Amino acid sequence: MEVILKDDVKGLGYKNDIVAVKPGYGRNYLLPQGLAVLADKTNKKIVAENVRQAAHKADKVKGDAQGVADQIGDMVLDIPAKVGESGRIFGRVTTLQLADALKAKGIDVDRKRLSFDSEPSAVGEYTATADLHREVKHKVRFNVVAE
Repeated sequence: MEVILKDDVKGLGYKNDIVAVKPGYGRNYLLPQGLAVLADKTNKKIVAENVRQAAHKADKVKGDAQGVADQIGDMVLDIPAKVGESGRIFGRVTTLQLADALKAKGIDVDRKRLSFDSEPSAVGEYTATADLHREVKHKVRFNVVAE
């Protein structure tokens, strides 16, 4: 089943992408949630026209995303966490904490656009990926430190 995404769907695609999905996933999740429409001839023409009209805006959005990536650069953030004697953390370090640390540095990144490369479980250095745009992804380095 082919659908046209109306919004970015993590792990599937970005807005206006035409993707093939299993029929149950399309009928029972994507269509009812308003995340996609069927990729029939009419909808494909509508999306092609919308993409053509929004092409110049897309360059600005990509430029803004690249600006945020340049602003992050090689910055290393410190994320405080409660730590036991063995160095393992209590609870979890979340993308919300990472987004707050970036916001404290003056960089606004939505927590939903952040994902850990490996789940932080102890004190140490880790990396996360910031998916700022379909063509702009940036690695964010951070240290988990004892609170």
